[in-house]
Amino acid sequence: MRKRLALFGSGRGSNGEAIYKAIKAEHIEGEIVLIISDRANVGIVEKGCAWHIPVHVVDPTHYGNGEAWTQAMLDILQEYEVDGILLAGYMRILLPTFVQAYRGKILNIHPSLLPAFKGMQAQKQALLKGVKYTGCTVHFVDEGMDIGPIIAQAVVPVYEDDTVDTLSKRILHEEHRIYPEAVRLFCNDALEIVGSRVVIRE
Repeated sequence: MRKRLALFGSGRGSNGEAIYKAIKAEHIEGEIVLIISDRANVGIVEKGCAWHIPVHVVDPTHYGNGEAWTQAMLDILQEYEVDGILLAGYMRILLPTFVQAYRGKILNIHPSLLPAFKGMQAQKQALLKGVKYTGCTVHFVDEGMDIGPIIAQAVVPVYEDDTVDTLSKRILHEEHRIYPEAVRLFCNDALEIVGSRVVIRE
């Protein structure tokens, strides 16, 4: 049975588009049934409308507290009977209540080789540290920031003349490759969390 997926995004939606295209090419046994964004006027919302996928803008500033915002999202996810959640450029930290409701079912993409350079502006952090290699990571989400079990990684070289923009573009190219593959594995029930590690059983 095809997994019912919710896509969360806050920006242009390029990773979401890569996953959508992989689904349309029948590379992934899943279906994006819902898009949630915290912002109304962003690319992922426009893409969702063009794809004829239901879009819900759930802005946390419209709620009295984080728990009310969290419950609003959980109610929507329950309505759509979602099996998995894909964070793709979603710039909000999910509360523990949310993570616990979908433990082992929330995937995220981060533009570094975790556990290095957690949080915001990972590409800038890599340049400031002078590392020779960085990359991107797909991982399961837990209650910590960018510390959940790692599903897949890709290495990207850092060049002497790199800027945040040039490095980000090369990392993004790899994100578009490894995230759909990780989603494919998830939809095939091929990912098992064993302790702090992810074992691929395919």
